[in-house]
Amino acid sequence: MATYTPPIRDMQFVMHELLGVTDALKAMPPHAEIDADTLNAVLEEGGKFAAEVTFPLNASGDEQGCTLDKTTHEVTAPKGFKEAYAQYVEGGWPALSCDPAYGGQGLPIVLNQCLYEMLNSANQAWTMYPGLTHGAYEALHTHGTDEQKRTYLPKLTSGHWTGTMCLTEPHCGTDLGLLRSKAEPQADGSYKITGSKIFISSGEHDLAENIVHLVLARLPDAPQGSKGISLFVVPKFLVQPDGSLGARNPIWCTGLEHKMGIHGNATAQISLDGAVGTLVGEPHKGLAAMFVMMNAARLGVGMQSLGLTEVAYQNAVAYAKDRIQMRSLSGPKAPDKPADPIIVHPDVRKMLLTARAYAEGGRALSLYCALLIDRELSHPDEAVRRDAADQVALLTPIVKAFLTDNAWLATSHCLQVYGGHGYIREWGMEQYVRDARINMIYEGTNTIQSLDLLGRKVLADNGAKLKKFGQLIVDFVEEEGVVEAMQEFVNPLADLGDKVTKLTSELGMKAFGNADEVGGAAVDYLRVVGHLVFAYFFARSAKVALEKQGTGDPFYTAKLATARFYFAKLLPETASLIRTARSGVQPLLAMDEALF
Repeated sequence: MATYTPPIRDMQFVMHELLGVTDALKAMPPHAEIDADTLNAVLEEGGKFAAEVTFPLNASGDEQGCTLDKTTHEVTAPKGFKEAYAQYVEGGWPALSCDPAYGGQGLPIVLNQCLYEMLNSANQAWTMYPGLTHGAYEALHTHGTDEQKRTYLPKLTSGHWTGTMCLTEPHCGTDLGLLRSKAEPQADGSYKITGSKIFISSGEHDLAENIVHLVLARLPDAPQGSKGISLFVVPKFLVQPDGSLGARNPIWCTGLEHKMGIHGNATAQISLDGAVGTLVGEPHKGLAAMFVMMNAARLGVGMQSLGLTEVAYQNAVAYAKDRIQMRSLSGPKAPDKPADPIIVHPDVRKMLLTARAYAEGGRALSLYCALLIDRELSHPDEAVRRDAADQVALLTPIVKAFLTDNAWLATSHCLQVYGGHGYIREWGMEQYVRDARINMIYEGTNTIQSLDLLGRKVLADNGAKLKKFGQLIVDFVEEEGVVEAMQEFVNPLADLGDKVTKLTSELGMKAFGNADEVGGAAVDYLRVVGHLVFAYFFARSAKVALEKQGTGDPFYTAKLATARFYFAKLLPETASLIRTARSGVQPLLAMDEALF
C-alpha cells in the first residue's frame, strides 16, 4: 500500500538554487556544456524508472527474497528483478556517469547521486546490484591495469556484468588485517585464490551474465596485518582473449544470509577454491585500491538511507492526513468528521518534520559531496582538486554515519505515526525500518566511521580538513550576519561552529594523554559535526527561501518552515552530545570486565 513520488522539485532546488551546479560544472571541461535542462530531463526520466519499474517490486521482493540452488550454487533473485535490471541496462542508466572511453555517458556524479537516491527510495535491495557494480567500476578505473580496464570496464559500464567486493571473512569483520584468504602465484602471471568470504552483497544472482568479484587475499610472502593484503579481480566466468565468457571459475555461493531486511538482495557466503584472479594494483597494497570502492560504498550507503528517509516520510504524511484519531487539544480542526486527522497533533508533526528535515539536510549534503567529487575528478586546477578531495575525505564518514543514524530515527518515527498499522506488512512501513537498520552496520559500522572522522580526518592533520569546511561557515556568517532576517539561522550556526572548535581542541589534548579518549568521544563528536554541516546547509537554504518568499511559491514557505523546525527542535541535540563527549572515557572503562 506504500507509494512513492520522486522529490524532483527539491533535487532541482539543491542543484540549481543552493549549489549552483551548472555554474560549477562550467569550470570542468568534461561537463562545461551541461545545462539545467539536461539535468532536469535526466532527473525526470530517472524518477519515472524508479517509481514505475523498481518501486512496484519492493514489497514483493522483500516477501520473496532470493533463492539458492545448493546443487548448482546459483541464486535466483525475486520475481521481476531480472526484467527490471534488463530495462535498466537497456535504458543506459548504468553508464550515466562512467568514462566515455569505456562506453559511459560522462555525465556528472552529482546527477548520478540523484538517480541513486530515487532508486534507493524505490527499492534499496534491487539498487544494491547496480550500486556495487559502480563501485567495482571505480576501483578498476583507478587502479586496474590497461588489460583489466579493457577486459572489465566496458561490461561494467554497460551493466551487462555486475560487481562485488569480497572483504569480510567469518573470523573478521572490520579488522581486515586478520583475513586468511590466500593467493598463489601462477606461471602465467595469474593467481589461484582460496578462502571463504561472508556478507557479500549481490554476491550471486541471475541478473547479469557475469559477476566481477574484487577479492582481498594474501600472497605467500605477505607480512602480517593490513599491510600484507592484496586485491584481485576474480570473475564468476573466466574471460577469453576475445572478450567472450569461458569456463566457470571456482568461486561459489555456499549459502545466503537470512537477514532482517534487504531480502531482495543476495547477501552471499562465498567459497573460493583455487579461483583464478589477477592482481589489482601493487602487491600487499590492496587496501589502498579497495578503499576507492569502499569510500564509494560508504557514500552509497548514505544515499540508501536518504532514500529510505524520503519514502518513509512521504507515506507517513499521507497516512497522517488520512487517519482520524481524537480531537486537537485546541479544538476540532475537522468538525465535519468524528475525529481530526492525526497530522493536527503536535507530536505527530514533530515526527514528520524530523523525517522531512533529515531528508532535506541529507540531500543537500550528499549532493554537495557529489559535486566535490566532480571537482576532484574533473577540475583543471590542481589546488581545487586537492581541496575538494580533502572535503570529501572529511565528509564521507559523516554522510555514511549521520545519514544512516538519521534514517533509523526517521523511519522509526514514521512507523510510529502509523500506530499499530506500522507493524503490519501490508502498509509497507515496517520494511523501511528493517532495511534502514542494516545501513548503520555495513561498510564500516557507524562507530568505525566516527573513529575515522575524529582520529584520522580531524586529529591526524591537526584539524586542517575541518578548518577548510569551517571557513565556509565563517565566510557565510560574516556575509549574512548583518541581515536581520537571517539572525535566527546565522547565530546558532556561528555558536555551534565555535563550540566544535573548542571541543575538537579539548579532545585532541585528551587524546595525547590517553588514546582511548578518542573512542569514548568519537560517536558523539561525529553527530555534533554532522549537525554543524546540516546547520550550514539549512541556513543557506533559508537564505534562498527568504529571497524567494515573494514569488508566492509554497515550496519556499515549506523550505523555510523546515529550516526553522531544524534549528528549534533538532540542532539543540548538540548540547547534550557535547556534554557527553566531554565526560571522557572513564565512565566507560571504570567497571571491571568481570562485573559485566
